[in-house]
Order: sequence, then structure tokens, then C-alpha cells
Amino acid sequence: MDGSDPHIHVELNVVRAGAAVRDVVAATFGLAGDLPSIVATGCGLRVAYAMTSPRPESVTCLSCREHARRQHLRTADEVERLGSMPGSTITVGQARLVADRHRSLATRFSTTDD
Repeated sequence: MDGSDPHIHVELNVVRAGAAVRDVVAATFGLAGDLPSIVATGCGLRVAYAMTSPRPESVTCLSCREHARRQHLRTADEVERLGSMPGSTITVGQARLVADRHRSLATRFSTTDD
């Protein structure tokens, strides 16, 4: 990381990254972890955390956008499978709502305004 990359990236684990996940951990365990200063990205670079975003409209690295799209589609499929398993703690309807949200995010990552 040399600071010359002008692009906004996504974290490697884009689905598990972000404030919502940290909020759940903090609420569950009463712990609030520090944000990392440097993170691995979907395109394979290591960049300052400040140069990442989970919001599709902010990400300018095309490789990271594609990575995030794939990750959200994979998560949507996994959630739908989990919701349909016997004994699942979430209903098929709840799983479908979450899967739809991830598919929507995947679509937003695949669309650029350029």
C-alpha cells in the first residue's frame, strides 16, 4: 500500500464487514472492537480502511465491484438454502427477504453510472 491508488474498494469479506456486524457483536458480547487501519480488499490489494465502502455507489474499483457482486449472490443462495432446511431458526419467508436484499445489492454492484 503506497497511497497512490485513488479508487474506493470493498473489504475482502464485504458481506460480513461494516457497522451492522460490529453492532451485533457489541450488543451480543458487550465488546466494541477497534476498526483496522489497513484491510484486504476484493481485488487483492491492502488499503487504508478509509478507502473502502460497503455502498455500491461509492466503490470505484471495478474488480472490487465484481467481487462484491459475487459475494452477495453467494450469500443470497446460502441464506435461501438455510431457510429451507428442516429445523432452521428462520422461516422460508425471512430467508427470502434477506436473499432478495443481497441480490439487490449484487445488482447495484454490477451497475455503474459511467
